[in-house]
Amino acid sequence: MNSIWELETFYRKREIVIIGAGFSGLWTAISIKEKYPEKSVLIIERNTIPLGASTRNAGFACFGSLTEVIADSQKMGWEKTLELVKMRFGGLQKIRKYFRNDEIDFDLNGGYEILNNGESLQQLDIVNEKLKAITGLDKTYFLNQEKIEEFGLGKSEFLIENPCEGSLHSGKLLQKLLEKCYGLKVEFLFGTEIKTIDENTEEVAIHISEDLSIKADKIIYCTNAFSSNFLEKEEIIPARGQILLTEPIEGLKLRGTFHYDEGFYYFRNLGNRVLLGGGRNQDFKTEETTDFETTEFLQNHLENFLKEVILPDQQVKISLRWSGIMAMGSEKTPIVKQLSERQFCAVRLSGMGVALAPEIGEIVAEMI
Repeated sequence: MNSIWELETFYRKREIVIIGAGFSGLWTAISIKEKYPEKSVLIIERNTIPLGASTRNAGFACFGSLTEVIADSQKMGWEKTLELVKMRFGGLQKIRKYFRNDEIDFDLNGGYEILNNGESLQQLDIVNEKLKAITGLDKTYFLNQEKIEEFGLGKSEFLIENPCEGSLHSGKLLQKLLEKCYGLKVEFLFGTEIKTIDENTEEVAIHISEDLSIKADKIIYCTNAFSSNFLEKEEIIPARGQILLTEPIEGLKLRGTFHYDEGFYYFRNLGNRVLLGGGRNQDFKTEETTDFETTEFLQNHLENFLKEVILPDQQVKISLRWSGIMAMGSEKTPIVKQLSERQFCAVRLSGMGVALAPEIGEIVAEMI
């Protein structure tokens, strides 16, 4: 049993309870408190730190690559694709408005995509024309062949540059978001797993043990890939992204963020080390999981990619391996909606949470 002191403080009723302390949960809390400073907001997170994809990604700004935009337009149509690009672009601008670049190691010096056939180049002008109204650039994507040799890349026929892409330190961004939340008097319960949730006409009851529940006027699910327990009717497919990080490499030529094969491979320099992730399209079924593991098959595949494309003819050692869990669906549009009178969700960010979450937070704040 809990004491009266605990029940009247930590476990008291709140106006808003957000489940999940990743990027979408934190940005949602910030947006709500800035719009409604008098509202009490509690974030419940089952882990000791935010996990999922937020702290286990590759540290990309997530604007998106040329072939990714083309593939999205073919799958979803241009209207939805441009709306998604607009949200990502706006989200990155918001991050820069809230935090100094040096606070989160934000480097918006552009990104690159390697292509090995010229098919996508035929649509370069069309894509640039479509994106001009969003980015304000005549050429959001352009060919830059000289840098293939400059970066020491192998198996790279074409190199597309994109000045809107960049990198950041995901852990530092989360820490700054937490600081912002604390400053706005957002409260937290870390290491707290939710068992069940009940809703009636008066309130929502969030049960965290047999004899303990927290009441709320409204609840918002920001659980992304870990939403199946709460959102059974929504199409949310977990997608594990495996990553490796090399030991420091003397004379590393690589500088910037890079995409390959519609963004299924992504790599960047982290100082004088190389961070490489992806390859999920080599083993889709195995990677549809919420298990934070790495597999021998994909890690070997990534090491081969490292040796053939990024660092040809160089011997490198791997210092770290990890994985993060993204949420995908048949379309890349996020699910942001009202589920019932008192329940809302902002999930399925399709590996673009860094850029999408600041905008999604504002949408949810308006919605509630």
